[in-house]
Amino acid sequence: VQLQASGGGLVQAGDSLRLACAASGRITDAYVMGWFRQAPGKEREFVAGIIWNDVTDYEDSVKGRFTISRDSAKDTVYLQMNSLKPEDTAIYYCAAGHAWPIRTLRNVDYWGQGTQVTVST
Repeated sequence: VQLQASGGGLVQAGDSLRLACAASGRITDAYVMGWFRQAPGKEREFVAGIIWNDVTDYEDSVKGRFTISRDSAKDTVYLQMNSLKPEDTAIYYCAAGHAWPIRTLRNVDYWGQGTQVTVST
């Protein structure tokens, strides 16, 4: 399984970005998918997750601002990020796992390479 994340960049506070995670093979239906992030000097933290029946889960600080979705035909998972804040600055990683909730790190089986998101004031 390979996961390729893209879509990061440098934006201003209040702007939007959409991250994409392209998966090899038909895994988005079979696996639990998610996004995590890691800021400098901090541990990797859960951001959002989605399961095959489109049930979703979000970390509290991104609820109402971020939306996770998937396109099974493209085998891709997206993270739409609106109203970005400087504290959202981090490397964002997509992940695939075997069990729900994917916010539990032991449920993650595969990691993508990460994409940098920087939000300036």
